[in-house]
Formats: sequence, structure tokens, C-alpha cells
Amino acid sequence: MTQREWASHPNLLAVRAHAFTELVPPPRRGRVFTSGARAGLADCAPSGRIRLDALARWLQDIAYDDVEDAGVAGAAVWVVRRTRIKVARFPRFGERFSLNTFCSGFGRAWAERRTTIAAAQAGDAPVEAVSLWVHLDPSSRRPAPLTPEEIDVYGEAAAGRKVTARLRHQAPDGASEARRWTFRATECDVAGHVNNAAYWQPLEEELLDGGEPHEIDVEMEFRNAAQPGQKLVLGDGARRWIVGGDGDVHASVVMSRERD
Repeated sequence: MTQREWASHPNLLAVRAHAFTELVPPPRRGRVFTSGARAGLADCAPSGRIRLDALARWLQDIAYDDVEDAGVAGAAVWVVRRTRIKVARFPRFGERFSLNTFCSGFGRAWAERRTTIAAAQAGDAPVEAVSLWVHLDPSSRRPAPLTPEEIDVYGEAAAGRKVTARLRHQAPDGASEARRWTFRATECDVAGHVNNAAYWQPLEEELLDGGEPHEIDVEMEFRNAAQPGQKLVLGDGARRWIVGGDGDVHASVVMSRERD
């Protein structure tokens, strides 16, 4: 289904009622980490707009750069659970950007990270994103509470805001569309499974089949980690699920064309 068909699909009305993760404003006090990025050749579609999977890589890279700069990179292994990317204007090839990221909330063994992607020259902020990351013990790889050192670094910016790790997207029961998708071994990362940025590629494939998108608001939840191989992408209106051969749901997607 193309983006034009998504926009007029009757099931999109239900999607518009979905409560996306809140995009909270930057903190008045506390740590905000800043880095730079440029939309390069491998980041962009033939039209010159940046792809969603490239934006996802920017988000995970600045997240690691932040914890490394703060001196707490060895305290945990972070695994992304949910990401919302809201694009008011797609970055274009060659443009330079400032990425600003901060902790926007804590849970028992997870934390939320907000990121703003602002154009270095134009001064606008065409992309806002928020991700929920689960905090794993580096030895056991089981969820573990944040360390006192991590709370010291990020607690002031979080300002006592609590977040939940509960998944909200519905199951793919009754999905009316299906197509095949293959994850490659080259898409695996140091964690030994398909990197989260690769999960955005099936959606990108559909966007490339339709008209050039000017804006998009999309949320993805990551469930069971995927290994390379053939998958199914199930669809129902503006919802998508990436499903393994055994029926395991690897990720789910909800998209909206409307602004907040």
C-alpha cells in the first residue's frame, strides 16, 4: 500500500486515535548532550530526502555518544523498546544538523530519551524523536535498575518524570495484507541480532513506492529480536507488523499523517 492509499484508508481513523509517546520539551536544567550530523549519500533516497532507517541510526548513535561522553557507557547495555519519529520536514542530502538529546524520564529498569534534530543553518527543528530504552546488566543481560552514577548524570533533566515500558500496539490479528521481507546478516550488530535501524526499511520501501512524503509521524515498538532470514510484513491500514516464520512479532508500526 502506498502512502497516498494510507492517507485515505478507512482504518486510518483508528490509528489517529492511538496515543503516541509524548514529545516533552527540553529541560530547564540538567544534562543535554549535543552532536552534529550530515545527511550523506548512504542516508538518502533517490529524491535526496533522508530515509527513516538513517534517522534511526542517528538516534542510536547519539544515544551511545551521550553515555560514553558522560562516562557511564560501561554501566549497562541499552536495548531500544519503542521509538517515535515525527518529521515535519525531511532533512535533505548534504544538510548539516545539530542533534540535542536528554533523558526525559525513568522507570524501574528503563529510561526515556528525547532527541531534537535541528538544521544548523535554517535554525528549524524538522525532526523530533523519543525512544524508550531498557537498561540491561552488562553481565547477565537482564533488566536492572539504573546505577546511582547514571541517576546522578541524568536525574536532573528527567525531573522526576516516570515512564512505563508497557507495550501498547495491538496484535496483528486479522491483518489483511502480507508481503515477504528478508533481513540480511550484514544488518546484525554487536548485540548479535538485526539492528533496530533495519526494522524501518520495510516502511521505507513502501514510502519509496508512493509519492514523495513531506511529513510523517510514526511509532515503532520492538518486541522479539530478529535474526537474519525471511519474514512477513503484515498490514492493516496504517499499521504494520514484522513477523517471523514461527509467528513471533519482531516489531509493530503505527503511522499517522496528522500533526499533533
